Amino acid sequence: MAKSSIQWLRAQGVEFTEELSESGEKVLHLNREGGHSHRRIVHTADATGKAVSLSLIDRAKEHPNITLFEHHNVVELITTSATPVGKTIVGAYVLDTQLQKVKTMLAKVVVLATGGASKVYLYSTNPQCATGDGIALAWRAGCRVSNMEFMQFHPTCLYHPKAQSFLITEAVRGEGGRLVLPDGTPFMANFDARAELAPRDIVARAIDHEIKKRGIDCVYLDISHKPESFILHHFPTIHKKCLKFGIDITKQPIPVVPSAHYTCGGVLTDSFARTDIANLYAIGEVASTGLHGANRMASNSLLECLVFAERASIDILNKLPNIPVPKPVADWDESQVSDSDEEVVVSHNWDELRHFMWDYVGIVRTDKRLYRALSRVELLKYEIAEYYSHFRVTSDLLELRNLVIVAELIIRCALQRKESRGLHYTLDYPVCDNSRAGVNSVLTPDNWQGIA
Repeated sequence: MAKSSIQWLRAQGVEFTEELSESGEKVLHLNREGGHSHRRIVHTADATGKAVSLSLIDRAKEHPNITLFEHHNVVELITTSATPVGKTIVGAYVLDTQLQKVKTMLAKVVVLATGGASKVYLYSTNPQCATGDGIALAWRAGCRVSNMEFMQFHPTCLYHPKAQSFLITEAVRGEGGRLVLPDGTPFMANFDARAELAPRDIVARAIDHEIKKRGIDCVYLDISHKPESFILHHFPTIHKKCLKFGIDITKQPIPVVPSAHYTCGGVLTDSFARTDIANLYAIGEVASTGLHGANRMASNSLLECLVFAERASIDILNKLPNIPVPKPVADWDESQVSDSDEEVVVSHNWDELRHFMWDYVGIVRTDKRLYRALSRVELLKYEIAEYYSHFRVTSDLLELRNLVIVAELIIRCALQRKESRGLHYTLDYPVCDNSRAGVNSVLTPDNWQGIA
């Protein structure tokens, strides 16, 4: 379905980068990235995600049967009581952030496409949106969650105090960029024969090792040995962004550090994106489809979104005529809460959570660090639950409440895995246990009443 998904995107107006073939015809230009043995990635210069998103948003706005609700955050999913065949989704309670009012929205089918949870870490390539909301919502509703220990750290995030986590695409290394120390010495060959084209987990650990070993702030990614015209053609967005911070990538190396990037685990689904709750689907980074295994290959994320969205739509359209209209449910009750007079609690807990997750549950782990993080999560969870029960919900409170659940899910999944595999690397168990190949870390709400 990969080829048809790319063709569908082009039909929606996404303009992928092309080149002339040897015969003189226009063909798609393909990038090679970390862990790839061949060029296989279609792209729009160095801003593929933006090009895809904007095109699809435009098509959605034009569609007569689609209504977009901006400035709305889901508070809680609404399900029927468990029956002999399980729960069924019937809608959601949703906060209108402009009116500061919680609405009841009923639906025959709900699809979670809320992204990942990298904002649980202090440094993230997705600081604005990857707040783990869909994972926490599905968990509280009764869905299983899987493989949350496999949090991917992108090796190359721009290191600058004003950069706000700007990602330097893996394609820079795919096109010949070299990782070097401050004195210009390359180091990746010391860690893997594939050097800069090793998988992301290996590159991120190598950079982390060099930074900690040498007491330096960052390493450097150097593409300046390539012709200026080549750099400007392939990486116009990165060139423009770096220039704002006084870095000319045609002449200078780029200061980089690893940063939390992609959630390979999530809400457990089948091959049609179905979750444990009837008529509730999860697609994209919120889902654990098994496609990525223990370490996502670069650029597979957008493809996974498209393929599973199509498979989910096929299943939904087949079932939709037989799904009854949900019966009315009770509206959100705010009679026992008031406006907060302690917003500092939310901001303080935000900072504490992201700091200890970075320090104790980051690129390199130990059981001691994980248990230390778990004890802090338990304290935060109690404080947040008490705050949530007394004050009206806000977007910041909802995201904090969701992320503390996600943090505990990550920690508990990591504690289950007594080996190093893919993105989960622990000094206590540095060897990959081949007997556990294909074994998932699965958490079930009924078995973990402490996570709520």
